[in-house]
Formats: sequence, C-alpha cells, structure tokens
Amino acid sequence: MLASAALVLSGCALDTRIPKPDVHLPAAYEAAAAQGPAAAGPDVLDRWWLQFDDPQLTGLIEQALVASPDAKSALGRLREADATMRKTIFGLLPQGDVTGKVTAEHVGTQYRNVTNPQITQFLGAFSGAGNDQIYSGGLNVSWELDLFGRDITAIRAAKADVAAERFDYEATRMSLAANVATALFQARGLAIQLADARDNARLAREIADVGDKKAAAGLGTTADAARLESDAIALDAQVAQTDAMLKGAIRSLLVLVGRGADPSASLPIEAAARPPPPVPATAPGALLARRPDVREAELRVLVAAAQLKLDKLAVLPTLTLEPSYQYLRQVQPGFTTITQTSQAGIGVTMPFLSLPKLLSEVQAQGARGEQAVAAYEKTLQTAYGDAEKGLTTLQSDEVRVGLLKTATDKSRFAYDAARKGYDLGLSDITLLVQAEQAWRQTRSTYTAATTSALVDAVSAFKALGGGWPYTAQNAGSRNTGAQAAAGPQESTR
Repeated sequence: MLASAALVLSGCALDTRIPKPDVHLPAAYEAAAAQGPAAAGPDVLDRWWLQFDDPQLTGLIEQALVASPDAKSALGRLREADATMRKTIFGLLPQGDVTGKVTAEHVGTQYRNVTNPQITQFLGAFSGAGNDQIYSGGLNVSWELDLFGRDITAIRAAKADVAAERFDYEATRMSLAANVATALFQARGLAIQLADARDNARLAREIADVGDKKAAAGLGTTADAARLESDAIALDAQVAQTDAMLKGAIRSLLVLVGRGADPSASLPIEAAARPPPPVPATAPGALLARRPDVREAELRVLVAAAQLKLDKLAVLPTLTLEPSYQYLRQVQPGFTTITQTSQAGIGVTMPFLSLPKLLSEVQAQGARGEQAVAAYEKTLQTAYGDAEKGLTTLQSDEVRVGLLKTATDKSRFAYDAARKGYDLGLSDITLLVQAEQAWRQTRSTYTAATTSALVDAVSAFKALGGGWPYTAQNAGSRNTGAQAAAGPQESTR
C-alpha cells in the first residue's frame, strides 16, 4: 500500500511543469504621436542623455555611473554572482584533498635480567629503541558521474542566474542615470524659482516704496502702504525658503553622483530649462529585449525551470567514483618500512526514505516557478504601462507648456499695464496687486511645467528601456538565455 502511494506521489510530482508566460503586447502604443523618428543609432536610447545636448548632464551621469555608491554596490553584487557561478562549476569537478604528515618519535625500551646480564645485553640489541621518522600521505578523490545531466543543468542554471544579476546591475545603472537627470532638472527648476522669487521680491519692494511715497504725499493711504510692505516681506521669506531648498537639492545631487563631501559651490546650477528632446519611436514588443528588468524577470523563470529539473533529477540514483591512494614510510634504527595502498571504489545512492521529501520539494519548486512566471508577466505589463504613461504624459506636457507660455506672456503684459497705471495714479492698488499675483502665479506654474516636462522626458526614456548599453551586450538572440537555462520542456505545460 505504501509502495502504491509512493508511486502515485512520484507520478504527480514528476509531472510538475512551469506554465508558459504570457508575453503578448499591443502592436503599437496608443500615444505613439508623442514619439519622434525611429532610433537612428545605439546612443539614442543607450545613452539617451546625449539627446539633451547638455554637457553638465552628460558629465554628471557618466560620473555617477563610475563613482556613485549605488553603482559600486550593484557591481559588487554582480561580481558575487559571478564568483558563485564559478564555485558551482568547480564543485562539479572531481573533488579531493592531498594529505601529508611527518612524525618524529623516540622509542626507549629497556630489558633487564637480574640473574643473567648476558641475556639483557642480547635482548637490548633487538629492542628497536631509538629515533623513528614516519612519513605518510594520501589522496582521496570523489567524483559524481553525470549520468542524467545534473551537471550541465546546474551549470546552465548558474549561468542564467549570473545573466539575471547582470540585468539587475544594468537596471540599477539605468535608474541611476535617470535619477541624476531628474535631480539635476529639479534643481534647475528650483534655481528658476529662486530667480523668479528674487525678481518678485524686487518688484514688490519697488511697489512698496512707491506706496510709501504716495502715502507720504497724501496720494495714498497708509493701509495700502502697509499692505504692500507686507507683500514684500512675505516674498523675501519665500526667497530664503527657495534658496534653502535649492541648496538641499544640490547636496542630494552631489551625494547621488558620489561627491557627497564636495562643497555645494562646486556644482553650479543654471536657472534655465530647455525643451526636452523627442523620444525615438519604438514598438511595445521591444520592451522584451530593451528593458533590463524584464530580461531579468525572464531569466528568473528560466532559473526556476532549471532548479525544477534538478529537483526531479534528485530522485534518481547517483553513482560516485571514489579512488584513493595512501603512502606510509617508517624509518627506524636499522631498517625502513614502506607501505603503499591504492583502491578504486564506486558508490551508489538511491533515495528511499527521503523520496517523499524530495518529491515534495519538486512540487514546491513548481509553485515557486509559477510565482516567477507571474512576476515576469507583471514586470512586463508594468513596463508597458510605464512606457504608455510616459508617452501620454509627454504628449500632454507639450500642449500644457505651450499654453502656459502664452498665459505667462499675457499675464506679464497685464501686470506691466497695471503697474504703469498705478505709478501714474490711473488705477488703485487692488488692481495692481491682483495683476501682480496673477502674473506671479502663472509664471510659477509655467516654471513647474517646464521642469516637469524635462523630468517626464527622462521617465519616458527610462520606460522605453534606455540608459544601458543594450546594443553592445545583447547582439545575439534574446532567447539564448532561455535555451541555456533549462530547455523549453521545463517552461511549458
């Protein structure tokens, strides 16, 4: 009865398969109109920051990719994975240690016959007393024969795991480049806000001075003068706050690029924002090869499939060759003894009482493989969602920035007219303050929109898989890793 149950359990476990991932994507993006011409060279996405034609941006990103703590940590993880792979490969080769030992000992033996001294002298000649040296050494080897493909499967799994870590390394660098660009553009946005705030404070101070003069001349009220003075003081406080925010942003950017100990003055921030470049036209299917996080998730499925195959092979018998050689040389007074022993053995291990445990591990690994497939599908869908959202946002940014530019120009014209009217006494303070506040708010919104457009462009480049040397490192087929990991039979039902 127990044998029947074991056979049933074995049949169910060994039939475990990892489902085939659903990698279906639309043929085109809904917001394709936001894209520019198709990529003309590897640098368009591989080094997307060059498209901004911004030497400071390029220098900071390339510096961060070398000196940033995040980049160094990711490189350390990659080297660890590579060393682990070599450890796995070397562990499949014949294993054995050479042993050696040298021993010096003194032997003292006394024979005494009180009745016959001649007998004592005779026995002492054959006692073996004196100094002995013993030299011993040996070699014990163990080598498991790869009868069912365990070794090649383990090697493929290890290589796939290293490839997955490689994509994790590239994803870290890709995110680092995007974070540096985002931090720089946000710092520039704060620099523009600081310049605007100082301009606003200057204008408010000029208006307050005019209000004081009018009140002193009897052409205005002291209440109006106090109101204008209050606005000027509030704008001075805004200047101080924005200046502190800009200094904090500069410090964060220095830390990000690995220059956290440098003074803030070593990183000048320009108070300007250029229009973002268009992102190149690509198809959603390119995300399968272009996004390193998607590639990593795919390889995690393949590693899980390889591990499942190894778990299935674990229920089969193992044969181990165990040759050995031993050498012993003993030097005693008067003679030397040499002993050499060599043997060859073969060991067989067949799971018996551990079989239910091994079969349960097969089923558990199958469940882990299903989780890896689900994670892969989610990563791919998230990548597509990021790309679609990024392109849609760019499309709206272009319209929004254009409208806000027009609104800013018109509000400035209205403010200039109100200021001239107030200076000439043709309009009251209420109209001037309203015009000044409207212009200030519109200009602030426009500054935020231009900064946001640059940040959104960075996000779009990243979402499309830009920021790592895809062309240089992935010239072969995307499925090469799949074939190397476990074979298609372990990744389909």
